[in-house]
Formats: sequence, C-alpha cells, structure tokens
Amino acid sequence: MSFFTSLSGLRNAETDLRVIAHNIANAETVGFKKSSAQFADLVASGSATDPRRTAGIGATVSAITQDFALGPLEQTGRSLDVAIDGDGFFALENPFSGELSFTRNGNFQLRATGELQDANGNRLQAFPVDAAGIPTSTVPADVIVPLINGAGSGLANVTIDNRGIVNAAYADGTATPVGQIALATFAAPNGLRAIGQTKWQASGDSGAPNFGSPGIGSNGEMISGALERSNVELAEEMVSLLTAQRNFQANARAIDTATQISQTVLNLRQ
Repeated sequence: MSFFTSLSGLRNAETDLRVIAHNIANAETVGFKKSSAQFADLVASGSATDPRRTAGIGATVSAITQDFALGPLEQTGRSLDVAIDGDGFFALENPFSGELSFTRNGNFQLRATGELQDANGNRLQAFPVDAAGIPTSTVPADVIVPLINGAGSGLANVTIDNRGIVNAAYADGTATPVGQIALATFAAPNGLRAIGQTKWQASGDSGAPNFGSPGIGSNGEMISGALERSNVELAEEMVSLLTAQRNFQANARAIDTATQISQTVLNLRQ
C-alpha cells in the first residue's frame, strides 16, 4: 500500500513540475496568466473504520487554478497596442465559426479590408458609436474602419485612445470615431476555459460575459500604446520548482524503500 501512496505523490509532483514549467515557458508571453496546482489528501474509510487508526492512502490533484492578477504594463508606443488597467477581457470573434474568445493581449492589427484583428485573425469586438464617440448600442460587433471617408480621402492612421475609442484619421486631416472597445467581465473568471494562445472561452463555471465600456463599473481603464506582460514571477517559480523537485525525489525514495522492504519480507518467507 505504501508503494501506491508514494506513487500518487510522485504523479502529483510531476503535475506540479509540469504546471511550473508551463509558467516559466510563458514568462515573456503577452497577456499570459500563471497557474498553480492544488492538491488534496486521500483517506480510505468506512462506517466501521476506527477514526483513530485511519491511515491516508496518498494525494490527488484537486484543481489547477489560474491567477488573473494584473501583470506589468509595458509602454510600446504602437498606436494599435492597448492594455487593460484593471478587470476585463478583450472580446474576439472567430471569423469562421463565430465563436467568442477572450484575451488580455491587446496587440491588434489592421487588415486590408478595414477590420481590426489579433495575430491569429480573430476580430476585435466593439460598440458602435456616433460622431461624438458615444456608444449607440450595448451589443458589440466587429470593428470596421472605413478605408475612405465621405470626402474621398484615404485612411492615414488608426489609433486607440484611453477611452477605448478607435479613431480613424484620413489624409485630409479629418478624424472619425469608429467604435469603442467592448470589455467583457465574468462573475467567476477562474471558471474560464483556457484554449491556448492566451485566450479563454466562457463556460458554465465562469458564467456568461457581461459587456461594458472601459472605465465604467468594474471594467478596467484603457492604457493606449501599451501591453500587459505575463504575471509570472520567475523568482517565485524557481523556488516552487525546487520544492516540487524535492517532493518528487522524496516520493521516489519512498518507493525505493517500500520495494526494498517488500523484497526483504519475500526473502524471509522463502
């Protein structure tokens, strides 16, 4: 029995090492949120078990949780880079499936068709606005930047200000607000399902997304020309790595000891 108890500890230490390695590998990934493995003990008991003589039978992984604490904000000076200083996620729509995903990575690009998208082609969602930059709807949609204004002038530049307003500037010196970035918040963000590429999807555990304007209510404010770095602290991860390594070695030693004891008992019975 001690062999299998130590084996569960060995597997848990391996899981812990895998989570820590994933964090370290993404220490420079924009918008990445670190994870941590949580464990729970296992006890074999029944109605006839004496609680004073109940021995544990090992441990199991109870959860792998993500830490959505704000990462360092780095100024880039790029007009289509934007960071969220506070709660909320950018909403992105897959152009093929129409599914929504959510990210903290505010590195966006302008397509030749006028759409704002991330590096993987997912379209940024925003509220439509009037000429004064006031949202006219609470339903987000794709950001479409007109390539030519009403006077026939071509697009010169696109910027995102600290209110999340996407502004299109044209060759004749005019500027037009195109939309306001919609931020999504969740009742339980730890319930979001990670899908890779620093994106998440809503689940039954997270609840449905609540869309709102930046700086309103619990929504964070926009920082124009900046990106949110990973919230991984390498010093903490290295300490956790050493601890997990010691746990792995200790459980491996316990398995060796249990094997030696079992072999000794078999030899005595022969």
